Amino acid sequence: MDLNVIDYGAFLLFIAVVVAVSLYASRKEESDTDYFLAGRGLAWWLIGFSLIASNISTEHFVGMSGSGFGAMGLAVASYEWIAAVTLVAVALVMLPLYLRLGIHTMPEFLEHRYGSGPRALMAVFMLVMYVAVALASILYSGGLVIETIFGLPLVWGVWVIGALAAAYTIYGGLKAVVWSDLLQGAALLFGGLLVMVLGFKAVGGAGEFFAANGDKLHMILPADDVDIPWTAMLLGIWIPNFFYWGCNQFITQRTLGAKSLRHGQNGIVFAALIKLVIPFIIVLPGIMAFQLAAAGQLEVGAADTAYPALIKELLPVGLRGLMLAALFGAVMSSLDSMLNSASAIFTMDLYKRHLSPTAGPRKLVQVGRAMTAVFVLFGCLIAPGLANPAFKGIFNYIQMFQGFISPGIVTVFLFGLIVRRAPTPAAVIAMLLNIPIYGLLLWLLPDVAFLNHMAITFIILVAVMTLITIVRPLPAPVRFKAQSGLDLTPSPFAKWGGAAVIVLTVILYVVFW
Repeated sequence: MDLNVIDYGAFLLFIAVVVAVSLYASRKEESDTDYFLAGRGLAWWLIGFSLIASNISTEHFVGMSGSGFGAMGLAVASYEWIAAVTLVAVALVMLPLYLRLGIHTMPEFLEHRYGSGPRALMAVFMLVMYVAVALASILYSGGLVIETIFGLPLVWGVWVIGALAAAYTIYGGLKAVVWSDLLQGAALLFGGLLVMVLGFKAVGGAGEFFAANGDKLHMILPADDVDIPWTAMLLGIWIPNFFYWGCNQFITQRTLGAKSLRHGQNGIVFAALIKLVIPFIIVLPGIMAFQLAAAGQLEVGAADTAYPALIKELLPVGLRGLMLAALFGAVMSSLDSMLNSASAIFTMDLYKRHLSPTAGPRKLVQVGRAMTAVFVLFGCLIAPGLANPAFKGIFNYIQMFQGFISPGIVTVFLFGLIVRRAPTPAAVIAMLLNIPIYGLLLWLLPDVAFLNHMAITFIILVAVMTLITIVRPLPAPVRFKAQSGLDLTPSPFAKWGGAAVIVLTVILYVVFW
């Protein structure tokens, strides 16, 4: 793709502004609370934009749009619309408890509930997943987009993205992350809307698009579908969503940094409302690419290249640099969040808890910065290997491999909240059993959707925890004592806004049944 001076100028100016604003906003981060939780001073609008920008990255523009191009069509939007409802549950049920305890990380919550063993085990699981799955996939998908559109080799693109995101994340911590997310999230939404509008124009208008693609615009797929059967909507798809939005440090870290419960809840519900719109700017362009390719108007190789190919075909000279900046921002916003979260878990849950309990705030910040560099190094080394066709697309890779830990963690969190006499061994055994049970299901039932594998794993683990609790219950129910000085007044907007999100989600499923 040929870029002119305006393209290069738009891209470089955007990146310079993001880095400058992020570093300025985080110039006084000295303690662990400052560095990992932005001093617990985040407002709702920063939280909401940061949640969306951290979540939506090139694995969505590449992977989810590619799924829209492929057999799933619009049904892949269930990950977004179910997420919106899940966010409401997190805001109203889980966040009040997290903020009352004043925790820094999700594994820390398990120590309040079960003890130090489950906390350390979850921390190790999360670090492996972040580096081998999440970081690597973000870097790979970003490198793929840059290679497809701009011709830079995949490996070079991976290392450039990793180095730039690591630079200001190492320096500024969470506050740098959320301010960069604000700018990059706005560019991301604008760029996605621009491609969607130009896509509708290319296929002859919205009416022509919906008339020509009726078979790809169904949310409910047959029970034997290998990706998202309707049976997965009953339980399976809720497990990765509750894991991602309620138990995942990568996402919850900005809500833990809220200045009050009201700001945290408002930010989450604000993000849920935006979530309802995301499929229209990501999945629909993938379907448009399919329509244009079938008509011989667009050349698309693998499904994961559908969105980059659409950008290359539709955007005029002068706007390509802006879209590059938006896509680059999408990678950076997810990558910087992931790096900061991984360093927070290592520093607070492993280093401070087990390696150096007396370490002071400045030492913890130093360790966090050093581990950020280590994690990005490993991610860059792993990322190019994800081009292997055996992974069946980057979005599938992310969702499927999370199943080795997500059902166990969700089971331990939810069971521990509901059954207050569940003992420590129940949590440890459930998380450890998750790996062989899920792996065995993938091997024995390869033609069954992995979401159903997650559901079966979850049910088995609930049964195991129930049996252990019956045999060895705690002598008294666990009580969570308030340990933070935050204002914990609930938000009226979150209650009514959450109800609106649920109603709108139901309407969307009815319309696209």
